[in-house]
Amino acid sequence: MHLKTRISSFLRITCGLCLIVCCLGFNVSSAAADVATQSNPINTKVYEYRSPSADGIGKFYLGREIAKVMGHTGSLWLERPSREREEQPTKAIAALDLKPTDVVADIGAGTGYFSFRLAKVVPQGKVFAVDVQPEMLDIIEFLKQENKIANVEPVLGAIANPNLPTNSIDLALMVDAYHEFSHPNEMMKKLVKALKPAGRVVLVEYRRENPFIPIKTLHKMTQKQARKEMQAIGLQWQTTKDVLPSQHIMIFTKGNG
Repeated sequence: MHLKTRISSFLRITCGLCLIVCCLGFNVSSAAADVATQSNPINTKVYEYRSPSADGIGKFYLGREIAKVMGHTGSLWLERPSREREEQPTKAIAALDLKPTDVVADIGAGTGYFSFRLAKVVPQGKVFAVDVQPEMLDIIEFLKQENKIANVEPVLGAIANPNLPTNSIDLALMVDAYHEFSHPNEMMKKLVKALKPAGRVVLVEYRRENPFIPIKTLHKMTQKQARKEMQAIGLQWQTTKDVLPSQHIMIFTKGNG
């Protein structure tokens, strides 16, 4: 009951804040910004550091400035009723070709919007709902208990590690999340270790190639950039499915070596 009260209070507060979060871009809570810019030892061989743009953290990976994080105060944006029409998540999940026994990691799960939908598709499998914000995991746990969903497991990730067991997942899904990773190289290397031998990584990102998609530039990715970044950590591009109105579904595999 204590958890339910906390979540209800949190969502009431968030309701007032969500008006500032719209399809023109994401605002950031100070706590989330701290997470995004949390310092690890600087690896000058992997990242570059410059003055940050309005929507970035001033940290560049393979030529791309990393975007600021959308904090938990934007949670109602993730649960907006118009999302099914705007993004067609049901179609996105169908494009993953999941088996009922698959184990899926929803990285940057937020409120569990995709996690709970994935859980229905893998009834004999499991969904790890991974997020670095405890407030998001509180929401997921509350919704899990409210809806009596047994095969979703909230996981508190770190900025450079999803904290998943080695060789444990069939698919890692990142929906509008990867571009905000403050340590993408380290994070993805750990994620690759969590994949089973035939495991897949899927990025769902707004198409940066299209300037008319009303999302801030740093919150979009081109296929070319995504493929370059995945290749850097040993993943091979398999296919891109452009079946959604505004987003790429980019699928990568571990490869042979």
